[in-house]
Amino acid sequence: MAEAHRQILRYKSHSFNSGAGLFQLVQLFVISNGVNTKYFANNRLRALNYKQTFYWANEDNSKITQLSEFADTFLEPCQLSKIISQYIVLAETDRILMVLRPYQYYATEKLINQVKYSTKNGYIWHTTGSGKTLTSFKASQIIKDIPEITKVIFVVDRRDLDYQTTIEFNNLSEGSVDGTDNTKELVKQFSNDTKLMVTTIQKLNNAIMSKRYEAVMKPLQNERMVFIFDKCHRSQFGETHQRITKFFNKVQLFGFTGTPIFADNAVKNQLGKRTTKELFGECLHKYVITDAIRDENVLKFSIEYVGRYKQKAENSLNFVDIDVEDINTKEVLESENRIEKIVNYIIKSHPIKTHQKNFTAMLCVSSIDALKIYYQAFKEKKEEGLHNLTIATIFSYEANQENEEVDGETNLGLGLAAEPEPTYHANNREALDAYLEDYNKEFKTKYSTKSSQDFYNYYNEVAKRVKDKQIDLLLVVNMFFTGFDSKPLNTLYVDKNLKYHGLIQAYSRTNRVLNKQKSHGNIVVFRNLKEATDEAIALFSNKEAKDTILMEPYEDYISAFQEAYAELLEITPSVDSVNDLTSEVEEELFVKRFRALMRVVNALSTFSDFNFDDLEMDEQTFEDYKSKYLDLYEKTKQQSEVEKASILNDIDFEIELMHKDEVNVAYILNLLNQINDDTDATEQQKKRKEISDLLSGDIDLRSKKELIEKFIDEQLVGNKVASVQDAFDAYWSNEQKKAFYHLCEKENLNPNKVEKIIEEKLFANEVPALREKVRKAMKEKQSILIGKKSIPRIIDKINNFITTFIEGMAA
Repeated sequence: MAEAHRQILRYKSHSFNSGAGLFQLVQLFVISNGVNTKYFANNRLRALNYKQTFYWANEDNSKITQLSEFADTFLEPCQLSKIISQYIVLAETDRILMVLRPYQYYATEKLINQVKYSTKNGYIWHTTGSGKTLTSFKASQIIKDIPEITKVIFVVDRRDLDYQTTIEFNNLSEGSVDGTDNTKELVKQFSNDTKLMVTTIQKLNNAIMSKRYEAVMKPLQNERMVFIFDKCHRSQFGETHQRITKFFNKVQLFGFTGTPIFADNAVKNQLGKRTTKELFGECLHKYVITDAIRDENVLKFSIEYVGRYKQKAENSLNFVDIDVEDINTKEVLESENRIEKIVNYIIKSHPIKTHQKNFTAMLCVSSIDALKIYYQAFKEKKEEGLHNLTIATIFSYEANQENEEVDGETNLGLGLAAEPEPTYHANNREALDAYLEDYNKEFKTKYSTKSSQDFYNYYNEVAKRVKDKQIDLLLVVNMFFTGFDSKPLNTLYVDKNLKYHGLIQAYSRTNRVLNKQKSHGNIVVFRNLKEATDEAIALFSNKEAKDTILMEPYEDYISAFQEAYAELLEITPSVDSVNDLTSEVEEELFVKRFRALMRVVNALSTFSDFNFDDLEMDEQTFEDYKSKYLDLYEKTKQQSEVEKASILNDIDFEIELMHKDEVNVAYILNLLNQINDDTDATEQQKKRKEISDLLSGDIDLRSKKELIEKFIDEQLVGNKVASVQDAFDAYWSNEQKKAFYHLCEKENLNPNKVEKIIEEKLFANEVPALREKVRKAMKEKQSILIGKKSIPRIIDKINNFITTFIEGMAA
């Protein structure tokens, strides 16, 4: 199936999607091998990830894989026309098409039918990370167009979520929703023709309770409206829910939650214990975490408990002198000695967990007092040169930020952390201002706590920088546990007591699907949360779900590696034997078996205890096999230069598993300096081989290998230059010019037009009508038949030029 997807990408690149044409109008693709069938939305090449292909399913989430059954259901004319006309969304920000997944489709249909054919309420239970925003947006969009409905009001429980949801809704469809900046604005929208609104529960409470808005709001009491509550496990368990139902006579209330409140996890407040079902009625559709993991819509969790445990071997990296069992006193948990040990562990393990900072992490702690100690420890150790992590933090510094009229019905104690409500002091604000100064110096900004608007601007920027991987580690207490999705975030360090919905919500920050390198979410726990984790998993999936949601133990992956290695040795008993593979069928088998081996190594590499000494294959042998694997990848990339089809073209090599962010040109230059400084010829050759091995095993640098080796041989070995940086820059610039003009000369292209194509590609990643621009860059006009073969070859050469000489060269 992945190979079928790859084939469509090749077709898009070289034929039907290049330039203008009928196939530009395609909205959906279907791929199938008969027994497995998936669908996905048509987008530009860089947005077409195999992770975004979906199986269709029945309402109970059972997958439909056979092509015949898929055709009978999904491709049935009425169903297909509904999918295309109503259930494909153009995301305005990224300018990409998004097609709903089956569970999103069924939930939306349930909500629409509930509004059309009844007056009952209901709720949707879709697990965290499954795309509830898209589902709720599509439901809101369709429901607002039902003639009997006056307004659809989407209600969140925090101002940052109000802002975020408005942005997300308008990103899905520009101008689709008017956000409400304050209660007065909300009341104004209630009185005008605005059909879809996003607001907070606090502002809604003010609107219906305040005497000043009574004249506007009272006439609306008998209008038919629909209220959709986001994260209804948090916002609807106080008196506000009663006020809404008492004030409006003809409203329907629908809730969305990934973690419903059941009898087991209900928390008592002034109104007693109440469940989601008691407040909203029946669950209209379920898509639980086990469903999402099975469908690969979210990732599993790998949970490691760090501290002195009886079950941990003393040689384990996780056997840290941190007391975790039966200790729950503030003095011990927030002692500087204990926190320093945890900080040291995080600094040591962070590159492992995040694949050399290719991903990011959060550290959640129990209180602002604890956060202050953590922040100071990280700051001091950075000043001492013990780490180079970019650290940031955010926390609320006063109790009721939004409005004094609100009675605090958001119930934060229920929502996130199963701990007592945090206390807030003036010095917390002073501390945050000090941390903001550090942030301002790091990112050249000017944030402070002088106004709530400035604080929320800071909140939004921190969220963006985490998503852009500009912040390595974010320290939090309660914030960012819900409503925050960052695909590059793969690790959560936990020094906080969590349980039930709070625990699942926190863990789920790490399990968003991104690429093949991100195979699971890492949870590193410094408290005794084993029992709480098991209980939460059982509650929000099913009693037998633990093995599905959690990664297997380290030892199981060792066994899996040995099995994969044995299968690899069956066809290539040595590294050199890869050279003896006589057919593409054999090469294909080698690629698939080594790819399986890589997947296991990728999972193993995030365990703190991982060491190649535990495997039958040593690290150098693995790197040598990897180099042969990449040789075949390079051979496949060059197939367009020879006029023959290759079965390897349709193989997904999973190159994402090869990225090593820290092995970049700056790193290589440092090694080149070592060669320049060393006068011993043997040592110079040794360092040359080390560089050569690094270049062979890294996909980002592999294209530069021959050139860098040539630089070493011509200018460093046996010589000494005044400045390696200057010599390398001059050499690289000269080689780049030679390669550019050689490309233009060999393909008979206009250099100025090729240069413009490269500039456009570097600036925007995509070049509209690329084939036509390449055609115009040709000095001699070619027939359609010849151009059909030569244009894809020229495009590949331009891409290879960019990869070799430009990408990754910022030292």
